[in-house]
Amino acid sequence: MVLRKARAAAAAAAVVTVGFVGLVTVGTFAASGTPQQGGNNLALSSGTVPAAYQPLIQKWGTLCPEISPPMLAAQLYQESGFDPGARSPAKAYGMAQFLEGTWATYGTDGNGDGRRDIWDASDAIASAATYDCALAKDVSKVPGDRQANMLAAYNAGPYAVINAGGIPAYKETQGYVRSIQALARSFTAPTTGSAVGLSRQAAGAIYFAQTKLGTPYLWGGEGLPSQNGRFDCSGLTQSAFESVGIKLPRVANDQWYAGEHPSRDQLRPGDLVFFANDLTDPRSIHHVGIYVGGGYMIDAPHTGALVRYDTIDQRDYIGATRVTPDGAEALPVRGADGSITGGGGPSGGNQSTGGTGPAAAAAPAASAPPAARATPTAPATPVTGQPPAKV
Repeated sequence: MVLRKARAAAAAAAVVTVGFVGLVTVGTFAASGTPQQGGNNLALSSGTVPAAYQPLIQKWGTLCPEISPPMLAAQLYQESGFDPGARSPAKAYGMAQFLEGTWATYGTDGNGDGRRDIWDASDAIASAATYDCALAKDVSKVPGDRQANMLAAYNAGPYAVINAGGIPAYKETQGYVRSIQALARSFTAPTTGSAVGLSRQAAGAIYFAQTKLGTPYLWGGEGLPSQNGRFDCSGLTQSAFESVGIKLPRVANDQWYAGEHPSRDQLRPGDLVFFANDLTDPRSIHHVGIYVGGGYMIDAPHTGALVRYDTIDQRDYIGATRVTPDGAEALPVRGADGSITGGGGPSGGNQSTGGTGPAAAAAPAASAPPAARATPTAPATPVTGQPPAKV
């Protein structure tokens, strides 16, 4: 057994050496990932959405041409992390984080049971799509990218988009549009025969992880001096990518959304590899490592173990993520209790804190950025050259 482990470690080390050199050689590969496709018929990437919600998001994500299933999934993930029971201090409720007043207008009976229940995932998903499409109709005559204009209206209100003739010059709104479109790529299934692009930071992340081999595991460890430089699994991956300028979230099941998802035969050194208790639900992800090639990863496994090489061929393997700077930046910010406290991207705004969309239920005056809005106005109201009516 000891000899077998030694051989495995040696093989993994050899793979890392070759992989590292190869990564340096091809480090100029694009990090953008799956080629962009037109239309809204994009499929969801396997394992990115809880299985119970995948058919609903796939269905309602084609309600109008301006949205897609991956984009709708990105919004729902940023709003609530797919939690049907989510509540915010802004009194926004459910998976899509609607205010009650906005729900009264756009709430949709998604499962045909005769009720519009803000806490029902089927209704919330249908309502999010309905709300998006209403906004898309409001700004349909604005030139430019129709999806981007719809997302801008979701954040700043349709009148602001119409008045600006496109995405208004608000940092929060521009950041929101970039974040959702970048995050949507994490939910998009790679096309047949396409390879997900290689992250140029992968080599540096592997190098950092290699320097930590033999370090004792510590639950909650982030490698701090006060922790004697010890790590847990996601603390190691977070620190590895922070060493190359990419800030990942702290926990593994958020790191899962930091980029696109290569299949098992597309894996390359530097990809993050994930393990879950329930392979149909990414919310059950419990472990992450850094792939080094040849079926091996570097990981911080568990209490009593050291940072080491391990095989990824385990029963609870759910998939991999190829981290990109845009993907990492787009992720929502979570508080210590796991609740979403802010959005991804440069703005750091999020509807859970009154920043955008149905929770904000706002269309700010065109002269004021979303963060400075004072009196909410009804969203997705047909626009005839005047701001929407006050509520």
